[in-house]
Amino acid sequence: MSYTAVIRAAANAPQGDRVKPAKKPPTPAQHSMFQDMLRTIARVPRGKVSTYGDIAYAAGYPGAARQVAWALHGHGATVPWQRIVGAGGNILLTGEHGFEQRLRLQSEGVSFLGMKVNMAAHRHSFFPATPPRKATKKKSKKLAKR
Repeated sequence: MSYTAVIRAAANAPQGDRVKPAKKPPTPAQHSMFQDMLRTIARVPRGKVSTYGDIAYAAGYPGAARQVAWALHGHGATVPWQRIVGAGGNILLTGEHGFEQRLRLQSEGVSFLGMKVNMAAHRHSFFPATPPRKATKKKSKKLAKR
């Protein structure tokens, strides 16, 4: 059988006969990490947004913002995926999905400044704000002598 005959036969073969590569199941560590991230995403309340980096940090995996995207890729329907945006409030999804995210956020009351989410008004904080320290004034030696 010639090379071109093999190519034609492969092109004409039914789709079901082609072997698809098997996806590797996530390792227990990845599964646990993704579950931690999804639980953290579920904590973002309606009308608030968080960044991929904030989610990773709050879940205990600082610097793992890309893994947050992977966790959403496989389980986005079970969590409020629309509340997660890029740094600075950018919607990182393209096309229809980005438009859908913007519409969903607007329906929750999230405001935009141009093409970005108004992060000053809608950013969710996972950690309580610490009160500012009171400045202690030390008396100078000259004032203490008077």
